[in-house]
Amino acid sequence: MPETDSDAPQPALTHDGAAALLRWYVEMGCDVAIGNAPVNAYELTAKLPPRPPADTKPAGAQEREPTRPAAPAGPPTSAVLRPDANTPTADEAVVLATTIAAQANSIDALETTVMAFDGCPLKRGARKTVFGVGVQSAPLLVLGEAPGQDEDRTGVPFVGKAGHLLDRMLSAIGRSREENAYISNAIYWRPPGNRAPNDMEMAICRPFVERLITLSKPTVLVVTGGTALKAVLGKTGIMKTRGKWQTLTIPGPDGQPLEIPVMPTFHPAYLLRNPEAKRLVWQDLQMIRARLDQGK
Repeated sequence: MPETDSDAPQPALTHDGAAALLRWYVEMGCDVAIGNAPVNAYELTAKLPPRPPADTKPAGAQEREPTRPAAPAGPPTSAVLRPDANTPTADEAVVLATTIAAQANSIDALETTVMAFDGCPLKRGARKTVFGVGVQSAPLLVLGEAPGQDEDRTGVPFVGKAGHLLDRMLSAIGRSREENAYISNAIYWRPPGNRAPNDMEMAICRPFVERLITLSKPTVLVVTGGTALKAVLGKTGIMKTRGKWQTLTIPGPDGQPLEIPVMPTFHPAYLLRNPEAKRLVWQDLQMIRARLDQGK
């Protein structure tokens, strides 16, 4: 088999090279180490092991060669967020979320409910709950995927580079979060290491997302990215779904079915990595603008 580039010896990293690589990791969202369970670094209470008892070896006892202590099998118990007796199961959390979301009669009340909700494991490892920003009940509702590093720090959805690009996208069709759009997410807490939310986490958050849509009654709902597409419509494949109108049917405030037109499109973070896809999103934006202008 011919030798590949990976078989060639690699030069050692210089100090500047290592620093540049570390900065790149942070910019990509790799700012924490993750394991099999989420860890909240702000609540770690690791303790030093107890001091061994003083040597009380009887006189004349034979000396033994000291042995190296065995390596621990895993991280300390205090560093792993394990459910306690009061933590609901996933099914219980979904039922609870459905019940309390239905009781919220305004978007402000819904936000307060989500802030107080402790049924999603992601909340234990996040800094802040990221609910929404913008003009409530605006004709345009935009849903992202899950908070990233900047959102987790500020508690506001779509900030940082992806947020700035979204603002420019909205401005291109005469919309903004300050005047006539509301922005939220399909997940309200940052997953560790910016990983994709799993099905359980999406199921727990879905009752709140659907209640937000019911209370907003938007003329157009835009879902950005594959996670938002799956969380809202239960579909996969953003590549083949973007640019095609979908319909979400949910109970309205009066209990009657409410049909919401949904436009799936690429997430702004994807566009930052793949600028050639901006021309496709421009087509999506023109369809969104036309539907908004028609008011139906």
